[in-house]
Order: sequence, then C-alpha cells, then structure tokens
Amino acid sequence: MMNKDNLYQNGETNGNFTFNDQVAEVFDDMVHRSVPLYDTVIDAISRLINQKQQVRITIYDLGCSTGTTLLELSRRLNHSSQRLIGIDNARPMLSRARRKAAMFGKADSISFREGDILDCPLPGADVVLCNYTLQFIRPPVRRNVVERLYQALPAGGLLIVCEKVLAEGLFHHRFIDIYHDFKRQQGYSELEISAKREALENVLVPFSTEENMALLKQAGFDRVEIFCKWFNFASFVAVKE
Repeated sequence: MMNKDNLYQNGETNGNFTFNDQVAEVFDDMVHRSVPLYDTVIDAISRLINQKQQVRITIYDLGCSTGTTLLELSRRLNHSSQRLIGIDNARPMLSRARRKAAMFGKADSISFREGDILDCPLPGADVVLCNYTLQFIRPPVRRNVVERLYQALPAGGLLIVCEKVLAEGLFHHRFIDIYHDFKRQQGYSELEISAKREALENVLVPFSTEENMALLKQAGFDRVEIFCKWFNFASFVAVKE
C-alpha cells in the first residue's frame, strides 16, 4: 500500500522541492495523484517498445525515481531478454526502488544505479526513458543532454520523453486551472496545491510542446511524435534513423 502524500497539508513549503527521504516515502502516491494518465502513459510506452522486433533489449530509465516504470515494463514487455537499468542521483529514491524490486521478485532483472544523467554512461542502450526528468534540468543544459542521448542510441533507437508543458496564450491559465481541478479531485487541498506549486517554482521549469519538439529535432532525431497529451502534460517519442 502506498504511503499517503501529506507533505504539504499545513501549507508549508520548507524550501525548494527536493527528492529527499520524506518525498521518497510518499512519492508513489504523489505521482499518481499529481500526474494525469500516469499509468496510461506507462502502458503506452510498453506498447511502443514492443513494436521493436528484437529478442534482446536494453532500456535505461533516467531519473527513475522509485522504479515504478521499470517494474511495470518488466511485466509488459515481450522481449525474451530484458536489461532494465534505472539511474537517479537521489539516494532515497534509489533505496525505495531497490526495496520495491526485491518485494516483487525483480531484483535480479532490474538494476538501479546512482548517477547524474548529465554524464552517466549508457552502454548498449536501445531505448532511453526520460519521464518527467528533463523539466528538472536547467534549461541551458537540456540541449546538451538530449544530444548526448542521441549519440548513445543506435539507429532505430528510441528516446521517450514525458514532461509537464506550457500552453500558449489564453490556454496557459485555463490549462493550469484544469490541472488544479484534477489535483482537487485527487484529494489535495488548496493549501497543498499552493504550497507544492511554490516549492516547485524554481525547481521544475517546463518548456512548451513546441520547444520540446524542437529540442529533440535539433539534437538529431528525424522523427518525433506526441503519443499522449493531457492539457499541460505531453509524452514524446523520438526515433534515431
């Protein structure tokens, strides 16, 4: 059972948002109640990867947090040989990911490593996942990161990016209002919504849908598509040809 996210129930931010022990303990509940279509996107990712007709596959999940995505993929992928590797720079997240993998009997098939996605090696990568990860990287650095991921992939390799995105013009505030309604429906109070937004203000910096598409194409990816979108959340798949 997930520990309930009540970190901001008193409306206190306690500084900028960080992936510390307190966040790690409630992260699974937090992400399911804060990211629309979270499970649907993971299922869609598995379907995209299953389109790759190969016996063996190596997948890196950068910013893997508590390992949910890789655990779900390990159940859904058709490939007979799977090498699933999660990389994160937050030790509390990795600790919880390893506990979950052991709990579900996946400790031998999924490995988790501490590392910085700015420079961690990605040998043998067929697919790289960046789910709600690039948004936490400083904007001036993102192009270099994506270019490095392009270089790490072989021909036919996939980069999958899921992000919170900015809408343009009058839709910007409308989409934010709809998102806050979503969070209220998940049981978050006005105090919690406001405090969380303040804590993330200087930490999570989203790009627009168009900026994310341009970022991927400028890195060298010839084919980029949106495969899932919910107001101010979007998921992209890029193929290296």
